[in-house]
Amino acid sequence: MAHYDFSRCNVLLVEDNIYVRNALEDLLRQFQFGRVTTADNGEDAIDYLKTMKSAENSGPDIIFSDLAMAPINGLLLLRWVRASKDCPNRMVPFVMISGAADREYVNSARDLGVTEFIAKPFSVTSVYERFLEVVDYPRQFVTTQSYFGPDRRRKSEGTSGADRREKSDNDVVIVYAADKKVKPEAPTDVWYWRLPNSLREKAASGALGPNVKGEVPMDLIEEAEAQLERAALDFTVWALEYLSKLSNLCTEALLEPGRRSRHFGEIHDLALELRGQGGTFGYPLISTFGKMLYDVTMEGCREDDKAVEIVKCHIDSMRAVIREKISGDGGQTGRQLLKGLQMSIEKIDTVS
Repeated sequence: MAHYDFSRCNVLLVEDNIYVRNALEDLLRQFQFGRVTTADNGEDAIDYLKTMKSAENSGPDIIFSDLAMAPINGLLLLRWVRASKDCPNRMVPFVMISGAADREYVNSARDLGVTEFIAKPFSVTSVYERFLEVVDYPRQFVTTQSYFGPDRRRKSEGTSGADRREKSDNDVVIVYAADKKVKPEAPTDVWYWRLPNSLREKAASGALGPNVKGEVPMDLIEEAEAQLERAALDFTVWALEYLSKLSNLCTEALLEPGRRSRHFGEIHDLALELRGQGGTFGYPLISTFGKMLYDVTMEGCREDDKAVEIVKCHIDSMRAVIREKISGDGGQTGRQLLKGLQMSIEKIDTVS
């Protein structure tokens, strides 16, 4: 199979966790993008994209963005990209990456016009496959009174409701120029945007025929995987920092009965980070325990002393994983840790 050349392509990477951002940046650079620009959060990304617009620059060829960020998260960034006149390219492919890959978040991203969604923990393969999906199989953009973004219907997926009412070309307005201004006047009006696949055109550089698919050289993929493995050394450092923050929040919460919403909110956010990153850096048990903690600290969760003790049990289990360097599923040791955590939680719940 022929190889793509992404040296003429630019990517914007938006991620607030410096360790994850560095790992993703290294991964994307292995794909040999001509330029990888990073932003710490959605606010910084918007500021950068505005400069591209003012400079009459077409902006990045693709955006990779985390979802859970502050002060502007990935969903708000996506909404701005698709709706703002200040965005240099409202149709830029937008790939969301998040540990909060629950149906609610995936559907929200879909309804705001996301191109692809990658769940954390991610791997080189998952990023690579989603990226090639964007390059090889771009979806036409759709405009209605309530939606602007990639066609949400996939031929391989069953859909229901309004999305099943497919329209023929005779029922819609077909748009072939990105600068054409259209605005649906009626709820039933639909516009299909069928534009050149500029990302593929840049990557193919005229060397590939229209029906020929390309790939990234295997040696680059292997080096990206090796790079991600090396990043696991940094993971243990920041994971322990996060576990220390969780412990401090538990201590503070016990001193402030009746005023623990902030503490549990921050615990929930830290659990999301651990849930999303553990498996990426070779510690899937951290992702398992992080998700368990994430689930029990959802908005509206209990905030009594028992709830704090349950958080501590999760912390102890994750510390054991890091201390004993339990990679993979941990085998028998991993199963014992999981069973021990579950038994500790049950014991706390049953004590009067």
